Amino acid sequence: MSQVLQPSPSSSSSQPAAVPVIDRAARMPARKEIRSWLAPISQPQTLRAVALLVLDWALFVAAIAGVVLLPAWWMKLPVALAAGFVIGRLFIIGHDACHQSYTPHRGLNRWLGRIAFLPSLTPYSLWEVGHNVMHHGFTNLKGKDFVWQPLTPEQYAALTPARRLLERVYRSGWAPGLYYFIEMWWLRMLFPSKRYMPARRGLFVADGLLAVAAGAVWIGTLVWAAQTTGQSAWALVALGFAVPFAFWNAMIGFVIYVHHTHTEVRWHEDKAQWSASDPFVSTTVHLTFPLKIGGLMHHIMEHTAHHVDMSIPLYKLKQAQAILETALPGRIIVQRFSWRWYAQTARRCKLYDVATARWLDFSGRVSEPTTWGRVAS
Repeated sequence: MSQVLQPSPSSSSSQPAAVPVIDRAARMPARKEIRSWLAPISQPQTLRAVALLVLDWALFVAAIAGVVLLPAWWMKLPVALAAGFVIGRLFIIGHDACHQSYTPHRGLNRWLGRIAFLPSLTPYSLWEVGHNVMHHGFTNLKGKDFVWQPLTPEQYAALTPARRLLERVYRSGWAPGLYYFIEMWWLRMLFPSKRYMPARRGLFVADGLLAVAAGAVWIGTLVWAAQTTGQSAWALVALGFAVPFAFWNAMIGFVIYVHHTHTEVRWHEDKAQWSASDPFVSTTVHLTFPLKIGGLMHHIMEHTAHHVDMSIPLYKLKQAQAILETALPGRIIVQRFSWRWYAQTARRCKLYDVATARWLDFSGRVSEPTTWGRVAS
Protein backbone atom coordinates (compact mmCIF):
# COMPACT_ATOMS: atom_id res chain seq x y z
CA MET A 1 0.00 0.00 0.00
CA SER A 2 1.37 3.40 -0.93
CA GLN A 3 2.35 5.97 1.60
CA VAL A 4 0.15 8.97 2.20
CA LEU A 5 1.68 12.28 3.21
CA GLN A 6 0.18 14.24 6.06
CA PRO A 7 1.35 17.59 7.40
CA SER A 8 3.30 17.45 10.61
CA PRO A 9 1.35 18.56 13.72
CA SER A 10 3.98 21.23 14.39
CA SER A 11 4.99 24.08 12.15
CA SER A 12 8.34 24.47 13.91
CA SER A 13 11.32 24.66 11.57
CA SER A 14 12.98 21.90 13.61
CA GLN A 15 10.27 19.46 12.52
CA PRO A 16 9.90 17.81 9.12
CA ALA A 17 7.39 19.51 6.83
CA ALA A 18 5.43 16.27 6.37
CA VAL A 19 5.20 12.90 8.05
CA PRO A 20 4.59 9.79 5.93
CA VAL A 21 1.64 7.82 7.29
CA ILE A 22 2.23 4.09 6.85
CA ASP A 23 -0.91 1.97 6.86
CA ARG A 24 -0.73 -0.95 9.31
CA ALA A 25 -1.25 -3.41 6.44
CA ALA A 26 1.78 -2.05 4.60
CA ARG A 27 5.36 -3.20 5.05
CA MET A 28 7.17 -1.64 7.98
CA PRO A 29 9.77 0.81 6.64
CA ALA A 30 13.42 0.07 7.36
CA ARG A 31 14.73 1.47 10.61
CA LYS A 32 17.09 3.75 8.70
CA GLU A 33 14.14 5.33 6.90
CA ILE A 34 12.18 5.81 10.12
CA ARG A 35 15.18 7.45 11.75
CA SER A 36 15.38 9.88 8.83
CA TRP A 37 11.96 11.23 9.84
CA LEU A 38 13.40 12.10 13.24
CA ALA A 39 16.74 13.50 12.08
CA PRO A 40 15.63 17.18 12.06
CA ILE A 41 14.94 17.08 15.83
CA SER A 42 17.79 14.80 16.92
CA GLN A 43 20.57 17.34 17.43
CA PRO A 44 21.75 17.53 21.08
CA GLN A 45 22.42 20.90 22.71
CA THR A 46 25.37 21.32 25.07
CA LEU A 47 24.17 24.34 27.07
CA ARG A 48 20.72 22.86 27.65
CA ALA A 49 22.21 19.52 28.64
CA VAL A 50 24.65 20.99 31.16
CA ALA A 51 21.92 23.22 32.63
CA LEU A 52 19.65 20.21 33.20
CA LEU A 53 22.45 18.34 34.95
CA VAL A 54 23.26 21.30 37.19
CA LEU A 55 19.57 21.73 38.04
CA ASP A 56 19.10 18.10 39.03
CA TRP A 57 22.29 18.01 41.08
CA ALA A 58 21.13 21.16 42.89
CA LEU A 59 17.76 19.50 43.60
CA PHE A 60 19.51 16.41 44.93
CA VAL A 61 21.85 18.36 47.22
CA ALA A 62 18.92 20.47 48.46
CA ALA A 63 16.89 17.35 49.24
CA ILE A 64 19.73 15.74 51.21
CA ALA A 65 20.29 19.02 53.03
CA GLY A 66 16.60 19.01 53.90
CA VAL A 67 16.92 15.54 55.39
CA VAL A 68 19.76 16.79 57.58
CA LEU A 69 18.24 20.12 58.64
CA LEU A 70 14.54 19.43 59.08
CA PRO A 71 13.72 18.78 62.75
CA ALA A 72 11.34 15.80 62.68
CA TRP A 73 11.49 12.40 60.94
CA TRP A 74 8.04 12.89 59.42
CA MET A 75 9.37 16.03 57.74
CA LYS A 76 12.58 14.33 56.66
CA LEU A 77 10.88 11.28 55.10
CA PRO A 78 9.05 13.06 52.20
CA VAL A 79 12.24 14.95 51.37
CA ALA A 80 14.19 11.66 51.42
CA LEU A 81 11.69 10.16 48.97
CA ALA A 82 12.01 13.25 46.78
CA ALA A 83 15.79 12.76 46.82
CA GLY A 84 15.23 9.23 45.50
CA PHE A 85 13.11 10.61 42.67
CA VAL A 86 15.81 13.12 41.77
CA ILE A 87 18.34 10.27 41.68
CA GLY A 88 16.09 8.77 39.01
CA ARG A 89 16.16 12.04 37.04
CA LEU A 90 19.94 12.16 37.28
CA PHE A 91 20.18 8.55 36.18
CA ILE A 92 18.08 9.31 33.08
CA ILE A 93 20.56 12.06 32.22
CA GLY A 94 23.45 9.61 32.69
CA HIS A 95 21.58 7.08 30.54
CA ASP A 96 21.38 9.65 27.73
CA ALA A 97 25.05 10.53 28.09
CA CYS A 98 25.91 6.83 27.94
CA HIS A 99 24.07 6.67 24.59
CA GLN A 100 26.14 9.66 23.40
CA SER A 101 22.88 11.55 22.81
CA TYR A 102 23.09 14.10 25.61
CA THR A 103 25.57 16.57 24.07
CA PRO A 104 27.37 16.57 20.69
CA HIS A 105 30.71 15.85 22.42
CA ARG A 106 31.68 12.24 23.14
CA GLY A 107 34.27 13.01 25.81
CA LEU A 108 31.96 15.45 27.58
CA ASN A 109 29.16 12.88 27.53
CA ARG A 110 31.41 10.36 29.29
CA TRP A 111 32.23 12.84 32.07
CA LEU A 112 28.67 14.13 32.44
CA GLY A 113 27.35 10.57 32.44
CA ARG A 114 29.66 9.53 35.27
CA ILE A 115 28.73 12.65 37.26
CA ALA A 116 25.02 12.00 36.73
CA PHE A 117 25.41 8.32 37.73
CA LEU A 118 27.12 9.06 41.06
CA PRO A 119 23.98 9.25 43.29
CA SER A 120 22.61 5.98 41.84
CA LEU A 121 26.04 4.33 42.41
CA THR A 122 26.02 3.15 38.79
CA PRO A 123 29.32 2.13 37.12
CA TYR A 124 29.18 3.92 33.76
CA SER A 125 31.09 1.44 31.59
CA LEU A 126 29.21 -1.61 32.90
CA TRP A 127 25.86 0.06 32.33
CA GLU A 128 27.04 0.94 28.83
CA VAL A 129 27.78 -2.70 27.97
CA GLY A 130 24.69 -4.21 29.58
CA HIS A 131 22.25 -1.57 28.38
CA ASN A 132 23.56 -0.24 25.07
CA VAL A 133 24.95 -3.50 23.71
CA MET A 134 22.74 -6.25 25.14
CA HIS A 135 19.41 -4.57 25.87
CA HIS A 136 19.25 -2.23 22.86
CA GLY A 137 21.07 -4.62 20.56
CA PHE A 138 18.76 -7.55 21.31
CA THR A 139 15.61 -6.11 22.90
CA ASN A 140 13.27 -8.94 23.99
CA LEU A 141 15.41 -11.71 22.48
CA LYS A 142 15.62 -14.42 25.12
CA GLY A 143 19.14 -15.48 25.98
CA LYS A 144 20.51 -12.05 25.04
CA ASP A 145 18.39 -9.32 26.61
CA PHE A 146 18.30 -10.04 30.34
CA VAL A 147 16.15 -7.05 31.39
CA TRP A 148 12.91 -8.43 32.92
CA GLN A 149 13.29 -11.49 30.68
CA PRO A 150 10.28 -13.74 31.42
CA LEU A 151 10.80 -17.44 32.00
CA THR A 152 9.03 -20.08 29.94
CA PRO A 153 6.87 -22.58 31.86
CA GLU A 154 9.62 -25.18 31.38
CA GLN A 155 12.32 -22.86 32.72
CA TYR A 156 10.19 -21.97 35.73
CA ALA A 157 9.45 -25.64 36.50
CA ALA A 158 13.20 -26.39 36.46
CA LEU A 159 13.98 -23.83 39.17
CA THR A 160 14.63 -24.70 42.78
CA PRO A 161 11.75 -23.94 45.17
CA ALA A 162 13.66 -20.95 46.58
CA ARG A 163 14.33 -19.50 43.12
CA ARG A 164 10.69 -20.02 42.11
CA LEU A 165 9.66 -18.08 45.20
CA LEU A 166 12.03 -15.26 44.29
CA GLU A 167 10.58 -15.15 40.76
CA ARG A 168 7.09 -14.87 42.23
CA VAL A 169 8.24 -12.00 44.43
CA TYR A 170 9.89 -10.22 41.49
CA ARG A 171 6.74 -10.44 39.38
CA SER A 172 4.25 -9.75 42.16
CA GLY A 173 4.05 -6.07 41.23
CA TRP A 174 5.31 -5.13 44.69
CA ALA A 175 9.05 -5.67 44.25
CA PRO A 176 10.43 -4.08 41.06
CA GLY A 177 13.07 -2.39 43.22
CA LEU A 178 14.25 -5.72 44.63
CA TYR A 179 14.57 -7.07 41.09
CA TYR A 180 16.69 -4.13 39.97
CA PHE A 181 18.83 -4.14 43.10
CA ILE A 182 19.67 -7.86 42.89
CA GLU A 183 19.48 -8.84 39.22
CA MET A 184 20.88 -5.72 37.62
CA TRP A 185 22.88 -3.62 40.10
CA TRP A 186 24.32 -6.20 42.50
CA LEU A 187 24.91 -9.07 40.07
CA ARG A 188 25.70 -7.24 36.83
CA MET A 189 27.13 -3.84 37.70
CA LEU A 190 28.91 -3.78 41.05
CA PHE A 191 32.06 -5.88 40.38
CA PRO A 192 30.17 -8.64 38.52
CA SER A 193 31.46 -12.20 38.39
CA LYS A 194 32.51 -13.84 35.12
CA ARG A 195 29.12 -15.53 34.96
CA TYR A 196 27.44 -12.16 34.45
CA MET A 197 30.29 -10.27 32.76
CA PRO A 198 32.76 -12.59 31.01
CA ALA A 199 34.85 -9.67 29.74
CA ARG A 200 37.32 -8.27 32.28
CA ARG A 201 38.39 -4.66 31.77
CA GLY A 202 40.25 -2.27 34.00
CA LEU A 203 37.66 0.41 33.23
CA PHE A 204 34.94 -1.79 34.76
CA VAL A 205 36.90 -1.97 38.01
CA ALA A 206 37.64 1.77 37.97
CA ASP A 207 33.98 2.65 37.47
CA GLY A 208 32.98 0.21 40.20
CA LEU A 209 35.44 1.83 42.58
CA LEU A 210 34.05 5.26 41.62
CA ALA A 211 30.54 4.08 42.52
CA VAL A 212 31.73 2.68 45.86
CA ALA A 213 33.63 5.90 46.58
CA ALA A 214 30.50 7.96 45.84
CA GLY A 215 28.52 5.84 48.30
CA ALA A 216 31.25 6.15 50.94
CA VAL A 217 31.42 9.94 50.60
CA TRP A 218 27.61 10.18 50.75
CA ILE A 219 27.37 8.05 53.91
CA GLY A 220 30.44 9.68 55.47
CA THR A 221 28.98 13.14 54.92
CA LEU A 222 25.73 12.10 56.62
CA VAL A 223 27.65 10.66 59.61
CA TRP A 224 29.62 13.91 59.91
CA ALA A 225 26.40 15.94 59.65
CA ALA A 226 24.80 13.80 62.38
CA GLN A 227 27.72 14.43 64.72
CA THR A 228 27.72 18.14 63.93
CA THR A 229 23.98 18.57 64.54
CA GLY A 230 23.64 16.14 67.46
CA GLN A 231 21.48 13.61 65.61
CA SER A 232 21.59 9.83 65.47
CA ALA A 233 24.03 8.78 62.75
CA TRP A 234 22.05 5.57 62.16
CA ALA A 235 18.80 7.47 61.71
CA LEU A 236 20.34 10.08 59.43
CA VAL A 237 22.05 7.48 57.24
CA ALA A 238 18.77 5.56 57.04
CA LEU A 239 16.80 8.63 55.96
CA GLY A 240 19.52 10.36 53.97
CA PHE A 241 20.96 7.34 52.16
CA ALA A 242 18.96 4.12 52.53
CA VAL A 243 15.52 5.63 51.84
CA PRO A 244 16.56 7.60 48.71
CA PHE A 245 18.55 4.63 47.38
CA ALA A 246 15.63 2.24 47.99
CA PHE A 247 13.20 4.65 46.31
CA TRP A 248 15.55 4.99 43.34
CA ASN A 249 15.74 1.20 42.95
CA ALA A 250 11.95 0.93 43.10
CA MET A 251 11.63 3.72 40.54
CA ILE A 252 14.03 2.27 37.98
CA GLY A 253 12.74 -1.27 38.51
CA PHE A 254 9.19 -0.05 37.85
CA VAL A 255 10.22 2.01 34.81
CA ILE A 256 12.01 -0.81 33.00
CA TYR A 257 9.24 -3.26 33.93
CA VAL A 258 6.47 -1.19 32.36
CA HIS A 259 8.64 -0.34 29.35
CA HIS A 260 8.78 -3.97 28.22
CA THR A 261 6.01 -5.86 30.05
CA HIS A 262 2.55 -5.75 28.52
CA THR A 263 0.13 -8.38 27.25
CA GLU A 264 0.84 -7.16 23.69
CA VAL A 265 4.64 -7.14 24.03
CA ARG A 266 6.28 -10.19 22.48
CA TRP A 267 9.46 -12.08 23.39
CA HIS A 268 11.37 -14.35 21.00
CA GLU A 269 13.86 -17.21 21.14
CA ASP A 270 14.58 -17.44 17.41
CA LYS A 271 16.76 -14.59 16.20
CA ALA A 272 15.37 -14.62 12.65
CA GLN A 273 11.78 -14.38 13.91
CA TRP A 274 12.81 -11.67 16.35
CA SER A 275 14.48 -9.64 13.59
CA ALA A 276 11.41 -9.99 11.35
CA SER A 277 9.15 -8.65 14.13
CA ASP A 278 10.58 -5.10 13.85
CA PRO A 279 11.70 -5.17 17.51
CA PHE A 280 12.76 -1.53 17.56
CA VAL A 281 9.02 -0.68 17.46
CA SER A 282 7.17 -3.77 18.70
CA THR A 283 8.99 -4.48 21.98
CA THR A 284 8.39 -1.24 23.87
CA VAL A 285 5.46 0.52 25.53
CA HIS A 286 4.70 4.24 25.51
CA LEU A 287 3.18 4.73 28.94
CA THR A 288 1.25 7.97 29.38
CA PHE A 289 0.57 9.74 32.69
CA PRO A 290 -1.69 12.56 33.88
CA LEU A 291 -0.40 15.90 35.20
CA LYS A 292 2.70 15.82 32.98
CA ILE A 293 4.38 13.28 35.27
CA GLY A 294 6.20 11.88 32.25
CA GLY A 295 7.92 15.22 31.80
CA LEU A 296 9.15 15.10 35.40
CA MET A 297 10.93 11.86 34.43
CA HIS A 298 12.70 13.57 31.52
CA HIS A 299 10.29 11.90 29.02
CA ILE A 300 11.86 8.46 29.43
CA MET A 301 8.36 6.99 29.03
CA GLU A 302 8.34 8.07 25.36
CA HIS A 303 10.23 4.84 24.97
CA THR A 304 9.45 3.76 21.44
CA ALA A 305 11.23 6.82 20.07
CA HIS A 306 14.24 6.04 22.24
CA HIS A 307 14.48 2.48 20.91
CA VAL A 308 14.01 3.57 17.31
CA ASP A 309 16.83 6.10 17.60
CA MET A 310 19.05 6.19 20.68
CA SER A 311 20.68 9.41 19.45
CA ILE A 312 17.58 11.48 20.26
CA PRO A 313 18.27 13.49 23.43
CA LEU A 314 15.78 13.22 26.28
CA TYR A 315 14.60 16.79 25.74
CA LYS A 316 13.46 15.86 22.19
CA LEU A 317 11.76 12.52 22.91
CA LYS A 318 8.24 13.90 23.23
CA GLN A 319 8.41 15.40 19.74
CA ALA A 320 9.95 12.25 18.31
CA GLN A 321 7.28 10.00 19.86
CA ALA A 322 4.51 12.18 18.40
CA ILE A 323 6.04 11.87 14.93
CA LEU A 324 6.26 8.08 15.19
CA GLU A 325 2.69 7.69 16.40
CA THR A 326 1.50 9.86 13.51
CA ALA A 327 3.53 7.92 10.95
CA LEU A 328 2.87 4.39 12.27
CA PRO A 329 -0.77 4.31 13.42
CA GLY A 330 -1.78 1.11 15.20
CA ARG A 331 1.75 -0.29 15.45
CA ILE A 332 2.94 1.32 18.68
CA ILE A 333 1.69 0.18 22.07
CA VAL A 334 0.37 3.27 23.86
CA GLN A 335 -0.93 2.56 27.35
CA ARG A 336 -2.57 5.00 29.75
CA PHE A 337 -1.13 4.33 33.18
CA SER A 338 -3.37 3.45 36.10
CA TRP A 339 -2.75 1.31 39.16
CA ARG A 340 -5.57 -0.93 37.93
CA TRP A 341 -3.69 -1.56 34.68
CA TYR A 342 -0.43 -2.13 36.56
CA ALA A 343 -2.04 -4.67 38.91
CA GLN A 344 -3.68 -6.37 35.95
CA THR A 345 -0.36 -6.61 34.12
CA ALA A 346 1.47 -7.95 37.17
CA ARG A 347 -1.25 -10.57 37.63
CA ARG A 348 -1.25 -11.69 34.00
CA CYS A 349 2.37 -11.38 32.84
CA LYS A 350 4.26 -13.98 34.88
CA LEU A 351 5.65 -16.46 32.33
CA TYR A 352 5.92 -16.40 28.55
CA ASP A 353 5.24 -19.23 26.10
CA VAL A 354 7.38 -18.46 23.06
CA ALA A 355 5.78 -21.26 21.01
CA THR A 356 2.35 -19.62 21.16
CA ALA A 357 3.60 -16.04 21.76
CA ARG A 358 1.41 -15.67 24.83
CA TRP A 359 1.84 -14.46 28.37
CA LEU A 360 0.78 -16.84 31.13
CA ASP A 361 0.27 -16.65 34.86
CA PHE A 362 2.13 -19.02 37.18
CA SER A 363 -0.73 -21.54 36.88
CA GLY A 364 -0.32 -21.68 33.11
CA ARG A 365 -3.52 -19.76 32.29
CA VAL A 366 -3.28 -17.72 29.08
CA SER A 367 -3.47 -13.98 29.65
CA GLU A 368 -6.08 -12.02 27.74
CA PRO A 369 -4.97 -8.84 25.94
CA THR A 370 -5.11 -5.64 27.95
CA THR A 371 -8.09 -3.41 27.21
CA TRP A 372 -8.06 -1.14 30.27
CA GLY A 373 -6.49 2.19 29.34
CA ARG A 374 -5.21 0.99 25.95
CA VAL A 375 -4.86 3.98 23.65
CA ALA A 376 -5.16 3.76 19.88
CA SER A 377 -1.90 5.13 18.45
